Amino acid sequence: MMLTRRWVGLAMAMAVSSVGLAGAVSSARAQEASYKGQTLTIVVGYPPGAAYDAYARVIARHMGRHLAGNPNIVVQNMPGAGSLTAANHLYNNAAKDGTVIGTFSRGMPMQPLFDEQGVRFDPLKFGWIGSAASEVSLAIAWHQKPFKKFEDLREREMTMAGTAPGADTVIFPTALNAVLGTRIKVVTGYRGAADALLAVESGEADGAGGISWSTLATSKREWLVDKKVTFLVQLALKARPDLKDVPLVIDLARNEDERRVLELIFARQEIAYPFAAPPGIPAERLALLRKAFADTLADKEFLAEADRSGMTISPMGGDEVRDLLARVFASSPDVISRARAAIGGKTN
Repeated sequence: MMLTRRWVGLAMAMAVSSVGLAGAVSSARAQEASYKGQTLTIVVGYPPGAAYDAYARVIARHMGRHLAGNPNIVVQNMPGAGSLTAANHLYNNAAKDGTVIGTFSRGMPMQPLFDEQGVRFDPLKFGWIGSAASEVSLAIAWHQKPFKKFEDLREREMTMAGTAPGADTVIFPTALNAVLGTRIKVVTGYRGAADALLAVESGEADGAGGISWSTLATSKREWLVDKKVTFLVQLALKARPDLKDVPLVIDLARNEDERRVLELIFARQEIAYPFAAPPGIPAERLALLRKAFADTLADKEFLAEADRSGMTISPMGGDEVRDLLARVFASSPDVISRARAAIGGKTN
């Protein structure tokens, strides 16, 4: 009996000790994962005023409340090469401790499929945090120009303002030419969407392709109110319900081969505003960032500000983003080759 009591007492002491040790380890991990006293930087691959910048800044104003330690969050604009500069920086140069995340073109994760030039990252190795929304982009014409419907793009040449190779404003019109037989002349070199839209307004270009609805709603709302632009086609996999009279690009495919190619090109619209961390950040930090991102996008104060800014919020989690990319990269070689050719990329 005495021996039994002695073992019971020892067991109880060990249990108490284990609980204390577990608590200490848990506390240490919490401190390690905490952002107390730190600054979280969001690198944005576009200049101020772009839709990506607007999403990042609204998220930055609210996400700190949902991170342990309530860090200060700053936005760092790093425009260049259609946001390729920012993606390369995040992957190769940014701190891998969870204090730097980034957002860049929705098409950038798929860029290696179409043209590897300048790409210095593996999309599947980013620490995907999530996407703030899916998106519908548009091909638009200035209201004074003679382009009123999609068929007009097949009948006469239209000049569209574009930014850089790899950007939606270049890829999407080029794809329309190759797959659907339009006659669009893309003029590249504009620094961002704001400059491209200024070219449209000034008459320097007839219109633009690949301009997101969010960009128009946040930075050119008066154009929508005053009907300054004509919507020619919706560039996405799913149409906006409030644009039911504007054709969806997928529905313009004339056969199944065209449809599969268009689906591959426009799959990026499902992850319209992607946020990622560099590869190799601690798993606990990535988990914290993913949860904070999801909590922010469900936050009532955040949603109220997003609504006032004309932003659409339809979140996708980090695992979902990675799964989508995995499916895209598993496309058949034939479809990938056709898609590459359609957007002017080099074929294998």
